[in-house]
Amino acid sequence: MKKEALEKQRRELEMLKKHPLITRDITDSVKKHMSSNLMKVILGPRRAGKSIFSLLLLQDRPFGYVNFDDERLLENFDADQLLADIQSMYGKTPYLFLDEIQNLPQWELIVNRLQRMGHNLVLTGSNANLLSKELATHLTGRHIPIELLPFNFNEYQRAKKLVDPQSTTTELLESYMQYGGYPEITLQRAEPKEYLGNLFDSLILKDVVLRHNIRKVDSIKRIGEYMIHTTSQRFSFNSVARALNEKSDVTVGKYISYFSDAYITLPLSQYSHSPKKRSRGIQKAYVIDNGFIFSKSISASHDQGVYLENLVLTEFLKKGYTINETIFYYQTRNNKEVDFVIKQGNLFSLFQVSYDITNPATEKREVLALLEAAEELKTNDLTIITRNTDKTIQKNGKEIRCISLKTWLSQLHTTD
Repeated sequence: MKKEALEKQRRELEMLKKHPLITRDITDSVKKHMSSNLMKVILGPRRAGKSIFSLLLLQDRPFGYVNFDDERLLENFDADQLLADIQSMYGKTPYLFLDEIQNLPQWELIVNRLQRMGHNLVLTGSNANLLSKELATHLTGRHIPIELLPFNFNEYQRAKKLVDPQSTTTELLESYMQYGGYPEITLQRAEPKEYLGNLFDSLILKDVVLRHNIRKVDSIKRIGEYMIHTTSQRFSFNSVARALNEKSDVTVGKYISYFSDAYITLPLSQYSHSPKKRSRGIQKAYVIDNGFIFSKSISASHDQGVYLENLVLTEFLKKGYTINETIFYYQTRNNKEVDFVIKQGNLFSLFQVSYDITNPATEKREVLALLEAAEELKTNDLTIITRNTDKTIQKNGKEIRCISLKTWLSQLHTTD
């Protein structure tokens, strides 16, 4: 039974190799570590391209492959037998590619053993919290963590040109903002609304309901969809519980943490100089990919400002900033809100996101919030990201850069 499962996976792997191997921006930097005996641990949401990325890393290298999404491999698991089966199928390869490793009970002990036996390991996983805890506890100093999210706009353009070589940057940006960067959609192998809607439901089921043995399936689905519907809005666990008539805000908070662990939703904390206050404050709701807003949202389905704001956050994450560690939102003492604060050491960069600031009242609102936050955080690095406006505003002795999304993306992904 298990050999049959491995043989099926081998055939699937051969089919996967025939897909376009889209180079990711981090490919070259990660490839430098392939000869190292440190484990390469690739974390990220399902269907974001972790397996294809692993194949890019393993090109021209002999390796054995196991995908632990297959339940047959988990029944009465025997590591020695599995290794023997891999070797009979692939030979005694120096590299092992273990996909969706978080499904294997006590995976950290098994990969530790494989590493001691001399195997060079490439692991992928779709649960950030679970894997990070075990990596920190059991694999400290013996692994390289690599986060892979859906395509950033740079990667999206490279991939899209394969199927639509005549498309312009403006056309691609409109498509990317609405449908997001999941590879299957980018490469036009699936209809966006149906594929992304089904993917969202599958993530809730596989990575939340089944993993955490949740009985109230309807309840957790409603909470997940509510978080999509309220993208870019502030929330508390109590406010979500009230809106959905859920009895326990503690349970709501637990479910929302599960969504975050599974790379579905992204609760963003308010910045405070006190880490304790950050963890207890009101959060803002975001989602890992704009395509989920398109496929699931009702209220935000035609709000271009929501798409723009969510896209800016996810592009920051794809550039390597960490949610609630180096990126936050900010609320001034007078309750003016700044969408994003980038914290690097003791330095702060402030970003407002506004689809259109041609209305003087809109521009004034965004500028005043930035100026007030700049005084409180002692910074002069102020930016408004818009859909189409590039200009500079001088106000109260400070310079505010207004930059179009197209220009900002170009600069973001070409700056080290």
